[in-house]
Amino acid sequence: MTVSEYNKCVDNFSDGVYRFILHNIRDKDDAKDIVQDTFEKLWMTYQNVNFEKAKSYIFTTAYRTMIDKIRRGKKSTKIEEADLNTLKDERHYSDIKQILKEAVSKLPEIQKSVIMLRDYEGYSYEEIGGITGLNESQVKVYIYRARNFLKEYIGKIENVI
Repeated sequence: MTVSEYNKCVDNFSDGVYRFILHNIRDKDDAKDIVQDTFEKLWMTYQNVNFEKAKSYIFTTAYRTMIDKIRRGKKSTKIEEADLNTLKDERHYSDIKQILKEAVSKLPEIQKSVIMLRDYEGYSYEEIGGITGLNESQVKVYIYRARNFLKEYIGKIENVI
């Protein structure tokens, strides 16, 4: 890959990677950091990356960086950041977008990632497998389970009202 091809990758894929990461971790600053780390890693190895496969490399690197950040975050929690008001639930609204976000947030990380890659970013099962390191049948199973959970969760009247 040449420097100009690297610049094209930044122009073409940075927004998509940012949206994908943001949907998964819901923190704008962390999402920006992960995107920055991803393109830094690409820059460090741009000579060894084929331009035609750069998109897959970028999303795979971003996904793995996100997983590392999530794992590090689970190990440490600050008591100041804990919001004790979230323990009570008094919702009286019907915003389906908010309900869908809430439902997706309840999915396990791997199901959340594959459903985002498939339904939000439009990747094929094969591409998702390449990004996540899963085989195609595993990707289909995770997507199936995630969609069933979302259908069941959103289908409950108490979650919509």
